[in-house]
Amino acid sequence: MKGLVLAAGKGTRLRPLTYTRPKPVIRVAGKPIIHYAIENLLEAGVDRVGIVVSPATMTDVSAACNGLGDSLGITIEYIVQQEPQGLAHAVAVARDWLAGDDFVLYLGDNLFGRGIRPFVTAFNESRPQGVVALARVADPRQFGVAEVEDGEIRRLVEKPEVPPSDLAVAGVYVFTPEIHEVIAGLEPSDRGEYEITDAIQGLIDRGGRVMGLPIEGWWKDTGRAEDLLDANRLLLGGIARRVDGEVSDSRLVGRVVIEAGARVTGSTVIGPALIAAGSLVENAFVGPFTSVGPEAEVRNSEVEYSIIADRAVVDGVETRLQECVIGVGARVASRRGLPKAHRLVLGDESRVEIG
Repeated sequence: MKGLVLAAGKGTRLRPLTYTRPKPVIRVAGKPIIHYAIENLLEAGVDRVGIVVSPATMTDVSAACNGLGDSLGITIEYIVQQEPQGLAHAVAVARDWLAGDDFVLYLGDNLFGRGIRPFVTAFNESRPQGVVALARVADPRQFGVAEVEDGEIRRLVEKPEVPPSDLAVAGVYVFTPEIHEVIAGLEPSDRGEYEITDAIQGLIDRGGRVMGLPIEGWWKDTGRAEDLLDANRLLLGGIARRVDGEVSDSRLVGRVVIEAGARVTGSTVIGPALIAAGSLVENAFVGPFTSVGPEAEVRNSEVEYSIIADRAVVDGVETRLQECVIGVGARVASRRGLPKAHRLVLGDESRVEIG
């Protein structure tokens, strides 16, 4: 069985963060989102992974995954989709690479708290034409929605105005090669895309059996800044205390990770929190559910429940920053007294002065 990870999308819902880098490479709890997908595939028994990229995302995705295959002992290959035209189109582009094998289709910006092994196991044990991960959501209109009877999907509708259920199609699917023939006969949807929900419905209409399996634990489609922060919270909630970096004149409380090469001086860090390699926390307060990325700096400031990305700088912000996503290379500085609170979502390389 192979794994097909999709990382060609534009991530428009997460702009401005995605103007300069694709969503799957954004770090959450210290790692690019796509790393969790590849690790979950390996844990489920998949050791050959194809990543579908666009010309615009190829450089960033390949850089984020550089060396990952060797460290995990898996093969990673890249398949270029010249223009994203839907999930089913991505599968069609990868058809030659898939070469008639069963495969897991994994959306590269999705996170699963307990991995994906149950979906692969159900597929291998029952041998249906497909297994689809399902999650109950408050507003199904933003998702593909399934009608399920006795564990099997009877009907799928893509982003319906009047949803037939609250069961959303989540970001993992397992298919036999039969899906390729269905995709080959698809017409574009009203959105102009080749929908994977239409392909699954085509399997069902042909008499194929498609299982709908509820997700165990939490699931995050990281489409908004709020989703990134919540995923960061959930993942940091599972870390164990580890101090490999340099700590001086500081207080570390609870489950705190200080990676090798990081420096914490004159500061308080309350876990769960992660301070990545090469970063600096100086005369600062870092509160729970905060991750500070590689080579980032937090100086003379207070921050909690936030993501500070690679090379970002927070300097001299006197009032605590909360629920912030600070992009790669961004800088937040203060020149004088501040209002009581600030909430920021900054794109990469941006600059903000709060006065």
